[in-house]
Amino acid sequence: MMGIILRRSFAVALAAAVLCTSSVAFAGRHRSFGGGGFASNGTFGLGIELGEPSGLNGKYFYQPDKAIDFGLGWVYHHYYGGDGFHLYVDHLWHPTTLVRAEAFQMPFYIGVGGRIWNFDCGGCNDHANAIGVRVPFGISFDFNNVPLDVYIQLVFVADVFINYPGHGFGPGLDGNVGIRFWFD
Repeated sequence: MMGIILRRSFAVALAAAVLCTSSVAFAGRHRSFGGGGFASNGTFGLGIELGEPSGLNGKYFYQPDKAIDFGLGWVYHHYYGGDGFHLYVDHLWHPTTLVRAEAFQMPFYIGVGGRIWNFDCGGCNDHANAIGVRVPFGISFDFNNVPLDVYIQLVFVADVFINYPGHGFGPGLDGNVGIRFWFD
């Protein structure tokens, strides 16, 4: 219990530090509203996410509508009762903008990626591992006048378990929300 409180406190403190040190104005952040597709307001952002998983999150747009999303954190008592370290990388496509307003854009995104999960499996002698495929989809509120975005997503996962007696394969559904600060 104390470990969960410390991890959550660390995540909140990190988010506050990132937001408090962001005194740089981003006058060029606002993109034009031409066309129907999505064009990112930034290139690289870092932030936090809460849910399954919780931790640090980053996103790098290598094209205006395509990005690499990654995260490092933990999963709480998910699936089979084990807390554990979680690492993932996804490739995301932003095929359309659902809402376009002066203050923000709201793109829909979908992707595919992979994850590694090391967790306490309760009844086994050691930690177990999972290697899985992720299929995230969600929406983002990409603010035009401040260097922030907020997102909510669901992620279908399919894991292959290692060193977890009685479990070989496990499908599941993760969900989380997050906020990112955009540096460029």
